[in-house]
Amino acid sequence: MLRSILFTTALLASTGCSFAARSTDDYRKTVREVLNGRSHAIQNCYHTAVKADGPEHGKVTVHFDVAPKTGLFEHAKVVEAETTAKEPLQRCVLEELADLKIEPGDHRKGDATFVWKFGK
Repeated sequence: MLRSILFTTALLASTGCSFAARSTDDYRKTVREVLNGRSHAIQNCYHTAVKADGPEHGKVTVHFDVAPKTGLFEHAKVVEAETTAKEPLQRCVLEELADLKIEPGDHRKGDATFVWKFGK
């Protein structure tokens, strides 16, 4: 079972002004909404892990960039020091982030860390 989600983001300055110019709070909210749109798929990752390996618990912490202008989620990787779930669940979560993006893109780069907690 997906227990909770924690999200933090920091924004780095970037040049250009032909795209959205969100406040820090709006940027966080937009990224969170995109990720929440994948919550069903992430829950399926968890259920698949439980079927394959039995009860699963722990967390998956993922760091990624939000590309300026395009809004694409790029360079997603598991933060191993902050992740306790087994590798198949980690991999599945990463796969679900592969084609995500915010629309419209922002003129600033986003630097995000998202945590999914599973199980007990």
